[in-house]
Amino acid sequence: MSERTETAMHISRVSILANAFLSVFKLIAGILGRSGAMISDAVHSFSDVFSTIIVMIGMYFSGREADETHPYGHDRFESVASVVLSAILIITAYGIGRTGVQAIMNGAQNTPVPGMIALVAAIVSILVKEAMFHYTKAGAKKIKSDALMADAWHHRSDSLSSFGSLIGIGGAMLGYKILDPIASLVICLFILKAAYEILISAVDKMVDKAVDEETMEQIRSIILEEPGVLAIDDIKTRKFGSGFYVDIEIAADGSQTLTEAHDIAEAVHDRLEEEMSDIMHVMVHVNPVHEP
Repeated sequence: MSERTETAMHISRVSILANAFLSVFKLIAGILGRSGAMISDAVHSFSDVFSTIIVMIGMYFSGREADETHPYGHDRFESVASVVLSAILIITAYGIGRTGVQAIMNGAQNTPVPGMIALVAAIVSILVKEAMFHYTKAGAKKIKSDALMADAWHHRSDSLSSFGSLIGIGGAMLGYKILDPIASLVICLFILKAAYEILISAVDKMVDKAVDEETMEQIRSIILEEPGVLAIDDIKTRKFGSGFYVDIEIAADGSQTLTEAHDIAEAVHDRLEEEMSDIMHVMVHVNPVHEP
């Protein structure tokens, strides 16, 4: 197992332990504190345990070396894991949203006032989830993992949804009982937002979306600075797993020998991979230019 995969697995194990603790704690607090919002938040945290397991499976397979049947490696397993994670979040959001709507339609004034333990659970959840967000985000940046970064933002969405629970529970304790089921709907929206962003990012990589214009300009600048390159005829990029591939056609003096043209192409290839760590592979083709 590579160091990158090992790091992702360690971070994911910490996430699972934290979410398991929060799930049980918030569920007990929601039941004892008679808070539908806190119970919804507990279900959200419980779904996080499964989503992190999906991320771990995706990272494990994406870390496998290239073979005869997958000569470009297995990096897209990260994207597959992200799509599955998004689907889990959408199902979770539907369940929580449906419960909140039913509570409002049935008359929120008939619901019991939440207890102090539910309020304390919301505060604990915010603190733990914010800590997990920064911890996972730092790890995702270090190993350049989109699946892990998706899990980090999942922690942030949990923190915000717990903040919604805090407002709903606090408002209900002050006599505004309608705020507790409304908080469940707010949590539902946060989950849907996280699911949408994760899904879009994963799909972009699975359909070979090009990199952004700023990255393209950086690529062009590096190529044109290389001695012997007269022009850039074409550049194609495609996102792939945690990085991207680059296909380039450059123009060089047609009177040069094949060896000289090859040296220019190799210099462009090496410099791009050295200066841009997100590039997974560069393919350089040289077109001859016969100057008059």
